[in-house]
Amino acid sequence: MRGDAGSTDGLRSGRHDPGGRSLSALLPLAMSAASLAGLLLVWSVVAELWPSRALPPPAEVWRVIVADTINGDLPFNLMMTLWRVAAAYVIAMAVGTVIGVLLGRHRRLDSFFVPWLVFFLNIPALVIIVLAYIWFGLTEAAAIGAVAVNKIPNVVVTMREGARALDERFMEMAQVYRLTRLDRIRHVLMPQLQPYFAAASRSGIALIWKIVLVVELLGRSNGVGFQIYLYFQIFDVAGILAYTLTFVAVMLTIELVMVQPIEQHASRWRRRAA
Repeated sequence: MRGDAGSTDGLRSGRHDPGGRSLSALLPLAMSAASLAGLLLVWSVVAELWPSRALPPPAEVWRVIVADTINGDLPFNLMMTLWRVAAAYVIAMAVGTVIGVLLGRHRRLDSFFVPWLVFFLNIPALVIIVLAYIWFGLTEAAAIGAVAVNKIPNVVVTMREGARALDERFMEMAQVYRLTRLDRIRHVLMPQLQPYFAAASRSGIALIWKIVLVVELLGRSNGVGFQIYLYFQIFDVAGILAYTLTFVAVMLTIELVMVQPIEQHASRWRRRAA
């Protein structure tokens, strides 16, 4: 009877209540939605009390979004910017991860290339973009390459620390079981590096899309950055905010729909081990 009572109490508790878990999961989303609604309300009130071209109301920005979506300008420029962000992200993460792991696993190599790393970490992004355009022309490859070069040193630093923190016992176990090099990378190296890769990836997306806008402003004829520059020339703040907010919304959607689920899937083995 005590066992039945205990199981009944367990079923009554929130831990075994699917509805309770659903409400707990929806609460952060509801809070975020309420926060954004409050921000829009404050924006609307301020724009109404102090009308100015420098701060158009949300309704005017929304009209620009709808108009540019209907005529195709907004979707086209968003896709061009997203393409550059994706290309630069893949290059930066691939190159930075390989270099970072090599430096983390080989002390002498790390000692030799530390000055190089510090040098590239401290070069302003604007300088790299300008030099890339001067050396390689106003091309798509120069634009994407400049963005990737700006991000690679940050990825190297993060992945180097991850390689230094590897548990050597797992590497020794891999040797004992005679795992192939590919199996060592897949089953020993990558699971331990996953938190560092996730950190570099998350910060990389946030940094890359901001640099891409600068690249487009300086040397591209399309993209969100180019459109913002056009609206800046005519002092159209509504247009600037329309493209900025739309692109931020797209990046937030990518974060929630793609980045976080992939990160949770990649780290599922840690939850099972716990």
